[in-house]
Amino acid sequence: MSEFVLALDQGTTSCRSILFRQDGAIVAVAQQEFEQILPQPGHVEHDAKEIWETQLATAQQVLSDSGVDLENVKAIGITNQRETTVIWDRATGQPVQNAIVWQSRITSGICKEIERQGYAQLIQQKTGLILDAYFSASKIKYILDGDPLLRQRAEAGELCFGTIDSFLIWKLTGGRQHVTDYSNASRTLLFNIHDLTWDDELLELFDVPAAMLPQVVDSSGVVGVTSVDLFGAEIPVAGIAGDQQAATFGQACFEVGDVKNTYGTGSFILMNTGAQAVGSQNRLLTTIGWGIDGEVTYCLEGAVFIAGAVVQWLRDGLKIISSSSQIESLVSEVDDSGGVEVVPAFVGLGAPHWDPGARGTILGITRGTTDAHIARAALDAIALQTCDVVDAMVSDLGEPLGTLKVDGGASVNDGLMQFQADMLDVVVRRPVVAETTALGAAYLAGLAVGVWSSLEDIASNWVLDKEFHAACSEGVRKQRQARWQKAVARSLQWDD
Repeated sequence: MSEFVLALDQGTTSCRSILFRQDGAIVAVAQQEFEQILPQPGHVEHDAKEIWETQLATAQQVLSDSGVDLENVKAIGITNQRETTVIWDRATGQPVQNAIVWQSRITSGICKEIERQGYAQLIQQKTGLILDAYFSASKIKYILDGDPLLRQRAEAGELCFGTIDSFLIWKLTGGRQHVTDYSNASRTLLFNIHDLTWDDELLELFDVPAAMLPQVVDSSGVVGVTSVDLFGAEIPVAGIAGDQQAATFGQACFEVGDVKNTYGTGSFILMNTGAQAVGSQNRLLTTIGWGIDGEVTYCLEGAVFIAGAVVQWLRDGLKIISSSSQIESLVSEVDDSGGVEVVPAFVGLGAPHWDPGARGTILGITRGTTDAHIARAALDAIALQTCDVVDAMVSDLGEPLGTLKVDGGASVNDGLMQFQADMLDVVVRRPVVAETTALGAAYLAGLAVGVWSSLEDIASNWVLDKEFHAACSEGVRKQRQARWQKAVARSLQWDD
């Protein structure tokens, strides 16, 4: 009889549940979107109660649709949108207000004030992160500063803080477990990634009461069991990882130097650096990938803010395509971008620039430029931004890159993946199972309960769909990258 693992994939716009078989194949999937709450420009919230309800509903649907006997569902793994901040009542399990989403810039002023006081370097040394509103700490401070009663209750131990994984585990276990894993803890600006502890100095700096914090546990390990009333049986909760770390694990990036890129709305490129926390000299993030048996694996991470979203802009903004799928046929009309460069810095540039004042640019337009050239340049920009991050990683680690594993929506575009291989001069490898984020959560959970026996056992499930080899000359590659860098330079610090 086959054994199965249920993955809860809690994303920024939807909750999904996927049931995986031992060979990594998908048995059943369910998905529900939830409301994006936008109280003011630059501020994004979610209703954590709605997240729980939609996540539970998809899990129940998958188990029902699959027809699998519950005794053969050996574990649940959770992967989640990172940094999003929830505070809830320890007695009732109810959120005290909406969750503040990782995308929100509402706490930028808090971060600027802390930077003005001279703490940015200290924070980076301890956490591996850049001081930014992206992460959780300033969000907690914002919530507590806004309501003296909440702060008083937090200090008295009546409130819990957690990223989404913590909140889901609290609800799944009926309030018996308040935990997070190393990967999610490392995204809060409160966790010392070297000592593997909540840092007292950082807690004081952000004015966060220690009584609110979850216990930090391994990413793979049984932390509790679900309440019987949820699914009709107790199922071990045994895997936890932030979405990008889970995708890295799902791609079987287990060796030092292994790199994956997830091409979604944005792109997230992670490199395994093993037991060593590599401090970046190129403004990348040093983060924890996962923890197993008390030992953590570190990663370097670079975030590209606009990747697949540039195709949405071609559709909704320029209206040169009517659906995202039309991009391939449009760009096939031209051999290249005709000298055009599109820098999609619509919300600033992420790694390695970290310039919130950068803005989108289109350069190189001539009388011969067509919508196909602009579309091709926009698509090329997804790969060229990835090159910037990978080059920074290679510089930090001091080792060349041989292979890039890819996943996410845009990775199905063969032309884009070929261009990526050309510009990086590496082999680009795309797996058969594209749901690597959920798969990574399943692997972490199944590893804890014996569904998979080892990392080697998991790696044997990875099956190649297609690989792409560089097919352009070094001269062409260098010329295109130099032109791209000129375009990026013109986009920087546009909005001061």
